[in-house]
Amino acid sequence: MIKSHGLVDFHCHLDLYPDLSDAIHQAENAKVFTLAVTTTPRAWARNHALTRETTYIRAALGLHPQLVDERASELALWETLLPETGYVGEVGLDASPRFYRSLDQQKEIFAYILRRCAQAGGKIVTVHSVRAIKAVLDHIERHLPPDRGQIVLHWFTGSKSEAKRATELGCYFSVNKAMLDNARHRAVVASVPLERLLTETDGPFTSTAGCPSTPADVRLVIEGLSELFRIEASAAAATVRTNLRRLLESAEHAASS
Repeated sequence: MIKSHGLVDFHCHLDLYPDLSDAIHQAENAKVFTLAVTTTPRAWARNHALTRETTYIRAALGLHPQLVDERASELALWETLLPETGYVGEVGLDASPRFYRSLDQQKEIFAYILRRCAQAGGKIVTVHSVRAIKAVLDHIERHLPPDRGQIVLHWFTGSKSEAKRATELGCYFSVNKAMLDNARHRAVVASVPLERLLTETDGPFTSTAGCPSTPADVRLVIEGLSELFRIEASAAAATVRTNLRRLLESAEHAASS
């Protein structure tokens, strides 16, 4: 079994576990490179304060599309905080029935966020796209050129043709075990170039052995990618680390240009 040391969990809601400090401590001890996403700008301060001195964890500044209806007023706070981080998320669009009524407002806010990220340069944005892949890709193409920022599509559930379009737009994809356990989604992941893949848990919204997944459980995703691409697990883990390094270098270049 592959160890968690040096693995990557590029989308995890550490502040939604019962104890944020403990969740950060566990991820840090496991030495998993973890992106702690937030769902509202107001959640940013504590996440940032608790992760700024860590080696392996970074906090992302989010405004979740499912919360736009009640938290749109926090967009100004989001903009104020943007200079403090190189990571943005969770943001995006959600056109599922429960949230469809706010879709127009979601689109306005997502477009605004992408434009501000483009203006700032060098941001890495982790994006939610439930039942809204085309609209998400249209927004990315229109508002955030790849030389101004980097997109990571979280839990991508689109088609192979949509994945191809996203790849051509310069997007990366963060993959979790639930995706690899679904035959259709697994086939889409297999169609994506391995050098565009990162790994995630989306904990605590996924489970491992009946408990909420933690960053250390991302080793199961590595094992799944190893099987899917028919390479050694160590090679899969090394590739994901290389992908993360390339992503960070691209963002750094965009920030300085």
